[in-house]
Amino acid sequence: MAGATTLGDLASAIGARAEEAAIVADLKAGSETAYAWLIGEFQRPVYGLVYRMVSDPSDAADTTQDVFLKVFRGMKHFHGESSLKTWIYRIALHEAANRKRWWFRHKAHETSIEPAESESMANTDGALLTALTDRHESPFDNVAQRELQQRVDAELRRVAEPYRTTLILRDLEEMSYEEIAEILQISLGTVKSRLTRGRQALKKRLAPYVHEVGDELGLTLPEKQEEDAADLRRRVAGGGRRVEVTP
Repeated sequence: MAGATTLGDLASAIGARAEEAAIVADLKAGSETAYAWLIGEFQRPVYGLVYRMVSDPSDAADTTQDVFLKVFRGMKHFHGESSLKTWIYRIALHEAANRKRWWFRHKAHETSIEPAESESMANTDGALLTALTDRHESPFDNVAQRELQQRVDAELRRVAEPYRTTLILRDLEEMSYEEIAEILQISLGTVKSRLTRGRQALKKRLAPYVHEVGDELGLTLPEKQEEDAADLRRRVAGGGRRVEVTP
């Protein structure tokens, strides 16, 4: 049975690579259908990733557009050394980093008239909101969960790089260690080290908030520093009124 499973997984992987190779060939040939598929498949996750890096909806939208322009123009240079997803995410992180550097040079001292958190982003970016929203909760619960989401997002933005990016890729984008290592071009050991330190940093940042409003919002902060934490969505959601914050 184990052998059959292994062979089945191998066949599935080979089939996936063959399918991706066919899509890449269509993209290189300029197929409009293939490009429509690419946009539909990656636009929302790329926007979500970029938004968490630049923290501004309009900048995230502009950067996402730049990402796909780079993808379209660079497709002829893509030779399958990595997966298509890995290649696109690497471009997205690069463009987001460029946008952040540009922002600090040119916009850091400007005063925005837009709210810090756009309503459209709250409605479309489901990475934390989906998990935090329970349709059976009371209006107070909904407000409390939204407040928790915003606080986690805010503290995540304050986690130092490169730990923040690793947290985002693993705990929000749900990427494997291998995918993260390939995207960031680092070793698996470095991925795990950054993830541990990032989770510890986020936990430390959230601790005062949890102690302040924990009883009111139903939050707990376990004492075990080394608990094996899953992604932030499941941890923050906690399945209901009791919410466990364990980055």
